[in-house]
This record gives sequence, C-alpha cells and structure tokens, in this order.
Amino acid sequence: MGDFNKRVYELVRQVPSGRVATYGQVARMIGEPRKARYVGFAMHASPGMAGGVPCHRIVFKDGSLAPGFAFGGPGAQRAMLEAEGVGFREDGRVDMDGFLWEA
Repeated sequence: MGDFNKRVYELVRQVPSGRVATYGQVARMIGEPRKARYVGFAMHASPGMAGGVPCHRIVFKDGSLAPGFAFGGPGAQRAMLEAEGVGFREDGRVDMDGFLWEA
C-alpha cells in the first residue's frame, strides 16, 4: 500500500457513522484535489470495515453509490449506510443536504 492510500484510509476512518463524504472531498482534504478517481481506486483496494476503513461512507458528489462497491455491490453499500441512519432520496441517491460530512 502506497503513501496515497494510507492518507486516504486515515482520512476515511474519520468519517463518522451516519455521514458520507465524496471522493472529491477526500481528495481535497488530503491535499490532492485532482485525484478523486484515485480515491475510488483506494476505496476499492481497501480492507473495508474489517480493516477499520468505512469505505461504504464514500459516495459520488451527487449522492450516487459506487456501482462496483467492492464489498457486495451498491445494494450492500446502501444497506450499510441505512443501518447507520443515512437517508436516501426517492431516486436512490444519498440525501447529501442532510448527511454530507462537514469536516
């Protein structure tokens, strides 16, 4: 695991239960504002909750879930978020107004 992934995982561990952050938000917060896609790669390669990285809390800026969620697909990601109290809009996207993490 490279330094980039370590920084991503360290930040993602700070996203509280019941909140979400975006790939771009994580990239900006680690000082790599043009690397949102690489944050996605890091999330896909992460150890997940078993390794203390709540990657299910990272979503697209419009609240969409990752179609290739590494730990069971978007249905599993949604179930994990709902279990934490995250709300969704009728169109299936996270209600970003109510649940975006404001670090």
